[in-house]
Amino acid sequence: MSLPTPEELRELIAAGLECTQLEVQGDGQHFFATIVSPRFSGLGRLARHRLVYAALGDGMRERVHALSMRTLAPGEALPG
Repeated sequence: MSLPTPEELRELIAAGLECTQLEVQGDGQHFFATIVSPRFSGLGRLARHRLVYAALGDGMRERVHALSMRTLAPGEALPG
């Protein structure tokens, strides 16, 4: 099984979750994503992460060793 790419994760997240900003970086095993979505409004961190994992699907979750996320609703400040 080939290692996933940041582009592959980005495409899956974008297809399954409305995003106004989406950046994914990684090396095939460890990834970091910044995701801004209106779906995150009023949700806590755990619920936001569940939405992202649902967008990735079961197959991708098994291929990704580590995914760190910064999940924000529109209007929430991106940390500097």
